[in-house]
Amino acid sequence: MYCLSVFLIILRLITLKNQKMKGSFKLGKVSGIGIFIHWTFSLLILFIIFMNYKSGQNATKIIWSVVFILCIFITVLLHELGHALAAKNYNIKTKDIILLPIGGLARLERLPEKPSEELIVAFAGPLVNITLAFITGIFITIPDTSEQLMAELSNGVNANNFFLNFFLVNFWLALFNLIPAFPMDGGRILRALLSFKLKRHIATRISVRIGQLLAVGFIIFGFFASPVLVFIGIFEIIGAQVEADYTESKFILKGFKVHDVVMKQYPTIDANDTVKTAVELVLDSQNKNFLIIEEGIPVGTLNRDQIIMALSKKGDDEFIYNVMDRNLVYLDSDSLLEKVFGLIQLNKSRLILVMENNKVVGILDVENLMEFLLINEVKINKAHDRK
Repeated sequence: MYCLSVFLIILRLITLKNQKMKGSFKLGKVSGIGIFIHWTFSLLILFIIFMNYKSGQNATKIIWSVVFILCIFITVLLHELGHALAAKNYNIKTKDIILLPIGGLARLERLPEKPSEELIVAFAGPLVNITLAFITGIFITIPDTSEQLMAELSNGVNANNFFLNFFLVNFWLALFNLIPAFPMDGGRILRALLSFKLKRHIATRISVRIGQLLAVGFIIFGFFASPVLVFIGIFEIIGAQVEADYTESKFILKGFKVHDVVMKQYPTIDANDTVKTAVELVLDSQNKNFLIIEEGIPVGTLNRDQIIMALSKKGDDEFIYNVMDRNLVYLDSDSLLEKVFGLIQLNKSRLILVMENNKVVGILDVENLMEFLLINEVKINKAHDRK
């Protein structure tokens, strides 16, 4: 159970990157949300089978263990759907949900910022686990003492204790996710509650500090109780800092628009050129992202990693139009940077086209935005020092 908790913390940190993982296969859709499973999930099943076989378990017990793992992942999927469907109620789309050996990953296009919305979206996930635990608890008999409970669970998952195990998993998942520390749901719930009275970035700072204090407590206690608690504390500290940096960045960008950071001079490559031309441009400059044009019209983008991959797999004689990314992302020049910050991070490996009066007036990428953030952070600090 503790291991699952650590895995879920890692998963929350991965979520902040908002990048779809390669090697994921689509299972279907739920309410318009794509459900994917990563190929490494099969390794988990094989590992469970191997460990049970090695410990001398018979085929029946091995099957029960595999079925239980599958049920846990259905639970995790329902938890993430809880977040996604609650977010959908506020017109926040979920790009997809990916099932991994370490849990589930729901990629929201943006996080809710209104306190009431964040509170509901954050609590929706744990509420799923609370509901499942409550329903299961009605139909099972929970042992009166910890000794009886351990005896009941000592023989692994079987027909007699399957639903008891299911109850415990949902109980602990709900409890763990409600810890008031980022990147857990409880940290977002705490921030939402504070945001009713305080500005969001201040509420975030307070929530982060509370979470990090709890994390330090986990680390200290973990040295005497369990090393797993040390890992939990470390990941909570890291996750909290990531959230703090993200919120602070949005605060710094407040009031600025896309046209304040747009790059009007940018490198282009003709779609009919070859990979060799792109390689030469990479070697001859500091540019990592290129706009692909055909007869003066943008038709795609290409970054350094894609160029190297194309060179490796297809050679330098391959045409650019066969290797470019055709999914163009557009932003209006009058859009507020704080509102589109999440979208920019979602597309951090791409150039984003900036439009004005239906014409491309420049481009924007994450590196340029980060430079803009650093410069304005220095300006804010200097202004604060003068006061």
